[in-house]
Amino acid sequence: MRAIVVSAYGDSSVLEYAERPDPVPGPGQVLIEVAATGVNFIDVYHREGRYPLPLPLVPGSEAAGTVTAVGPDVTDVVPGDRVASASAIGAYATKALIPADRVVRLPDGLSPDLAAAVLLQGLTAHYLTHSTYAVRTGDDVLVHAAAGGMGLLLVQMAKLRGARVIGTVSSPEKEKLARQAGADEVIGYEGFPEAVKEITGSGVHVVYDGVGAATFEGSLASLRPRGMMALYGAASGPVPPFDPQRLNAGGSLFLTRPTLGHYTATREELLSRADDVLGWVASGALKVRVSERYPLAEARRAHDDLEGRRTTGKLLLVP
Repeated sequence: MRAIVVSAYGDSSVLEYAERPDPVPGPGQVLIEVAATGVNFIDVYHREGRYPLPLPLVPGSEAAGTVTAVGPDVTDVVPGDRVASASAIGAYATKALIPADRVVRLPDGLSPDLAAAVLLQGLTAHYLTHSTYAVRTGDDVLVHAAAGGMGLLLVQMAKLRGARVIGTVSSPEKEKLARQAGADEVIGYEGFPEAVKEITGSGVHVVYDGVGAATFEGSLASLRPRGMMALYGAASGPVPPFDPQRLNAGGSLFLTRPTLGHYTATREELLSRADDVLGWVASGALKVRVSERYPLAEARRAHDDLEGRRTTGKLLLVP
């Protein structure tokens, strides 16, 4: 098979297109022929060594395709099934292994491209809006990077739950996309806490922040008393250590740093969230924007575009 291999941590130049032995499914695993792979910031963090994995590694955890073989003890997935997962092992490849209890079947009519484009971010947006802070009708919600792949899903899911959504963007083009997704108000990053307070009067109930260092203080300042900040990523870099007294001074605020694994810990929870997300996409209730499709061999360009914030929506690698 062909794959993208990282032999040393670093910038996008460490992504090498190479030939690798075909993987063989072991107990509790399935092998898929990859049709599409989602590109995510977690892949960048693995490439950089910010979240270190043993080297050499094939990055990527989000993929969709067709099952071609299963491990000896796997009974509920069979060759020929169309599946997707956000827990694939080495998804930047033409073939990938997946733990059998982490695959979900695709609804009829849903393309592998859309499944690979939505699953990881869709599951993340689902737990953020339904569990970390369960959005209620009438809530004020701030979504950073509202025109990105995650932001567009967060805006739509918060609107499905009845919120008033404020989105931050960096350009007029991105403002248009955020409004098309349903954002009620769209603002720039400069002075956004003041703009949020002007719109809401007292601040928002929750901030969904995947930007990190660049927006952290402003996000806290955008909350109403007893509001929650869900810091789910760090696209601009990690947040420096801070004094928890800052939460008291801001109005007894809540801060959480959640991760998808803790919100899909059981297969039942994974399937419940995936059924919602994939079902909404299949029915058209949830729109997925694929910004760019790159040949697998051009993974470097995909990472450069993602890190350079030159994209609006999801990036895919295709064999």
